[in-house]
Amino acid sequence: MSAPGTLKARYPQVWRKYTPGQSAIKWAWYAGVVFVAVWSVRNLDIPWFYFLDAHVQFMDLGRRMLPPDWTYTDVVLNPLLETIHIATLGTIVTFFIAFPVAFLAARNTTPNVAAWLFGKFILVSTRSINTIVWALIFVAIFGPGPVAGIWAIAFRSIGFVAKLIAEAIEEIDHGPVEAIEATGGSRLQVLLMGVLPQVLPVVYGTIVYRWDINIRESTVLGFVGAGGIGIELYSSINQFAWSQVSLMLALIMIVVVVSEFVSATVRNRIT
Repeated sequence: MSAPGTLKARYPQVWRKYTPGQSAIKWAWYAGVVFVAVWSVRNLDIPWFYFLDAHVQFMDLGRRMLPPDWTYTDVVLNPLLETIHIATLGTIVTFFIAFPVAFLAARNTTPNVAAWLFGKFILVSTRSINTIVWALIFVAIFGPGPVAGIWAIAFRSIGFVAKLIAEAIEEIDHGPVEAIEATGGSRLQVLLMGVLPQVLPVVYGTIVYRWDINIRESTVLGFVGAGGIGIELYSSINQFAWSQVSLMLALIMIVVVVSEFVSATVRNRIT
């Protein structure tokens, strides 16, 4: 009979993170990702020769953009404020539409299956269409201007806001709800006193967070005529006025940083 030390030396036990089957699946996944990436690049017909002098063009564009044309600030200040107004009003409209939709889309507050399916349809349909596409649609309806931008921002935000609120509604503590129902409370009383107080922090935080996102999305609505600073930005790009472009990008960055700070501060106070 062999000694234990001899067996250990002959058959060493090596720890492995993955089993052979798991390793095969992992490498097959990596190979699949590489295959999809190569297949996508081959079908995009990318003009690779443009990359040869891309660094030269980048440096040249940087020299044209610097320094920013600060004298152009008076021209773009009002469009920049209009951008903030579009984002703010669009977020307010979102609240009044997304709030009831969330109760329809939540399984524990929806009145029936048809209402739940309708709520889910609104969640999916509004989120699946980009803000620029919504802006094109509402420009066709209302004409060019900030009204189209407000509705574009609102419709793009409804699904986002309602989905997060609906998930919060489904995760509430059912103890207060059952207590109100046991005392003979109506369905409206259950919603107002049992559900709403539990989800209000999520509602406030989500609305402020979405407002922060809408500030950024509103900056490009002018590209399709929906108001805001995007009109001036698009015009300056077409005229190759790069010093004006850099000024507007700097102002947009300042507004985004401020909105991010405000959003983070409000959400921290809520939670």
